[in-house]
Amino acid sequence: MKKEDFEKINIFGTGKPNDAYAEYFIGNSFLNFLMEPGASSVFLANVTFEPRCRNNWHIHHADKGGGQILICTAGEGWYQEEGKEAVSLKPGMVIVISPEMKHWHGAKADSWFSHIAIEVPGENCSNEWCEPVTDEEYNKL
Repeated sequence: MKKEDFEKINIFGTGKPNDAYAEYFIGNSFLNFLMEPGASSVFLANVTFEPRCRNNWHIHHADKGGGQILICTAGEGWYQEEGKEAVSLKPGMVIVISPEMKHWHGAKADSWFSHIAIEVPGENCSNEWCEPVTDEEYNKL
């Protein structure tokens, strides 16, 4: 899918290059805040991945509560938890990620992909970025 065609269906908008977190992604990602950061205890943004783009393995830590929710909105992507098979993502799917679960998510090789990322409030929340998803791992999907 061409970016121009994807933009027509990406209803929450691609946003700006995700430069602040670029070191934790393979490929280019984009971030469109859906509410002003800090305006609520919930972080809400549309994250867009170019084809083959994915984030590193990572863990959302929390002493209580926490985790992340992904609402898939456009294109097709992948989600994988450590030790499990990858899940094919399509618009309308919702992924609930428990705190302390090592995982990654990103676009399929032939598709742009967007999801809304919701950071679940909790106590002592932090994000640990781990190793990249290698081309070898990714190419098996």
